[in-house]
Amino acid sequence: MTTSVTTEPLVQRHAQQGVITLTLNSPKSFNALSEEMLEALKTALNEIAQDEEARCVVLAAQGKAFCAGHDLKQMRTNPDKAYYQTLFARCGQVMQAIVNLPVPVIARVQGIATAAGCQLVASCDMAVAARSARFAVSGINVGLFCSTPAVALSRNVSRKRAMEMLMTGEFISADQACEWGLVNRVAEEDALDAAVAELTASICAKSAVAVRTGKAMFARQLAMPLEDAYAFAGETMACNMLADDVAEGIDAFMAKRAPQWKHR
Repeated sequence: MTTSVTTEPLVQRHAQQGVITLTLNSPKSFNALSEEMLEALKTALNEIAQDEEARCVVLAAQGKAFCAGHDLKQMRTNPDKAYYQTLFARCGQVMQAIVNLPVPVIARVQGIATAAGCQLVASCDMAVAARSARFAVSGINVGLFCSTPAVALSRNVSRKRAMEMLMTGEFISADQACEWGLVNRVAEEDALDAAVAELTASICAKSAVAVRTGKAMFARQLAMPLEDAYAFAGETMACNMLADDVAEGIDAFMAKRAPQWKHR
């Protein structure tokens, strides 16, 4: 007699009213970014990129930790430069997929977010953390400078604070992470889901055209010189002005009524 074994997906997906929640589902490994986890995340993000009904993404995790970074055991069993190059390239692709996703991504953080797990938080557009959450880029403690996490971290916090985290590997609290710009909001453990829901509801109440336009524009202008950024922003805004939702939004504002978005 053959017994079938049901394997839970490494990334669970749940959609409700335009909010898609992706949940890392490897709590025994503290949701480490193994090869398999990275592939599952990449697949899920690529699917969402094609989903016109998506309005916002929440990146969550099962268990006591959000994400402990790369799977060190898996890395040690493959002591080969080509393997490491492929692994870090794959991780970079996942982080960029988050940045390039047409809709905002919000990290829902509990427990620890370390090394590439902290990179994952930093790559999201926004983050809400439980007050007990802690953050670190701790590779330095095992002789490895967190070079790829540094890319995302340095685009969130100031240069000196990023260097302090990278050079010491020390944990910072959720309140520090909020003060430093790594997370947006901090909530008590039992109020974390409510805080995330409040943020997603606020985003979903806005015009989908404006939100998608804004996410794409914001990421691109950051890499531009000031003059180019203003030229690009002006062109983007001019195109956005032609959208039906803008006409409706302005008319509603002048009439002192709630807008009825065509694109939701």
